Amino acid sequence: MKISVFLDDFRLGPDGYVWVKDIDACFKLLVDFQIDHLSLDHDLVSKTRNGLMLVHLMVEHQLFADRITVHSANSVAGKAMFNYLKQAQLDNRMPHSIKLIHRPLPLF
Repeated sequence: MKISVFLDDFRLGPDGYVWVKDIDACFKLLVDFQIDHLSLDHDLVSKTRNGLMLVHLMVEHQLFADRITVHSANSVAGKAMFNYLKQAQLDNRMPHSIKLIHRPLPLF
């Protein structure tokens, strides 16, 4: 059984999603479960352990979901996360079959 995960320290995840507030909890889910959809924020409570750090860890450890959405309202950091994942696909460090989506959500 696959799960869907929503990483955000402020906004609640959609119904049916496992809501996590930090990258350590999200990384553990990536290790322990198959994930259908992973939706990622950049700005979290920890200013140093953010969404960009998580996508670097995902590529380094080859841990992915079938679909990955970057939903960060931080336009610069959200684009950096999306572009890093897209470049990882182009460099064959991430499967081309993974669907990447950049869809910023409002703060409220």
